[in-house]
Amino acid sequence: MELLPAIDIRNGRCVRLLRGDFEKETLYEVDPVELATGYSNLGAKWLHLVDLDGAQSGSPKNLLAIKLLSNIAGLKIQLGGGIRSTSHVLEALNSVERVVIGSLALLKPSLVKTWLKDFGSDHLCLALDVKLDESGVPYVVTHGWTKNSQHTLWALLESYAGTTLKHVLCTDVDRDGALLGPNISLYRECVDRYPDINFQASGGVRDVADLHALTKTGVAYAISGKALLEHRFSKEEISSFLPNG
Repeated sequence: MELLPAIDIRNGRCVRLLRGDFEKETLYEVDPVELATGYSNLGAKWLHLVDLDGAQSGSPKNLLAIKLLSNIAGLKIQLGGGIRSTSHVLEALNSVERVVIGSLALLKPSLVKTWLKDFGSDHLCLALDVKLDESGVPYVVTHGWTKNSQHTLWALLESYAGTTLKHVLCTDVDRDGALLGPNISLYRECVDRYPDINFQASGGVRDVADLHALTKTGVAYAISGKALLEHRFSKEEISSFLPNG
């Protein structure tokens, strides 16, 4: 399993949100390019970058910051936030290696399946955000986690059977930015049900013990933003989960 450092950009600055709430923002006084360069120097091959202004407005916004980050030698960018049309995908892929598609995966599946075919499975990642019901069944949420759907994660993934879908980022939104620990059982079930998908586990990572626990589930990546920003790992621990470390 590979650690995938995450940087969330709002107004060109590095922030983190609690459970996706724009009213619960923590600002970090660190330059995004310096931060990403530091991750690259520790051995990161990929960076998960979220354009929060783009996510809020519906179209990519932090284009200068995205371009600067994409120029860091040896670092590939996976970009999410505001990518909702074919032109957005084309524009993003001029600067980054992979784009993240969120709510459209549920709302416009035919369009997303066309993108998978036209742009290639390595260049798209579906971000499927979930909340668990009282029985522990994961239901997909959309529109920046503000709207619940009647679709389970399993039903949505099944609807993409027969496509070339390869990368899925799954977030337990109740844990995101809360440092409560990742939902180990959720990711274990994801891998058990769909072993051919490279799952990215997001939400709740606190420390290196969580990374070891996620490794045992079989996910391909563990995303961490807040724990890295708050120095909950040593440099040696970070490097041990990075491909060039």
